[in-house]
Amino acid sequence: MCWGDSGDERVTSYANSRPTAGGGTHELGFRDGLVAALTAYAREQRLLTPSDPDLAPTRLGAGLTAIVSVKLDRPEFEGATRGHLGNGPVRGCVAEAVREHLTTWLRTDPERATAVLPRALATTHG
Repeated sequence: MCWGDSGDERVTSYANSRPTAGGGTHELGFRDGLVAALTAYAREQRLLTPSDPDLAPTRLGAGLTAIVSVKLDRPEFEGATRGHLGNGPVRGCVAEAVREHLTTWLRTDPERATAVLPRALATTHG
C-alpha cells in the first residue's frame, strides 16, 4: 500500500488469486487495521487526545493505493458473481497483520508517517 497526492482511493482485493470486486471480510480487516494503527500513532504523537474520536475510516483512503490479497484453505465466496469474500475470521487476522506492520512502519519512518495523517486529522478536527 502507499499514499499519493491523488484524492482517489484505489483498493483492489483478491482471495486465492481470484479478484474480489465486491470486497469482503479481508478488505474490512484491512480498513480496521488501517484505522487502528493510524489512530494509535496519532494519539502517541499527541495529534489526537484520548477524548478525540478515532480517525474516520472513509477519510483514510484519500490518495491510498493498496492490494489486499489473502490465501485461504476454504474461501467462502458470496454474491451473485461470487466476488465477495465472506470468511468471518479473516477480518480479524488481516486487521491484526495490517495494524502490526503499519505501526512498525509509522514508528520507523516518522517523516513519512506525518505526511499521511493531515488529511485524516482534518476530517476529525474540521
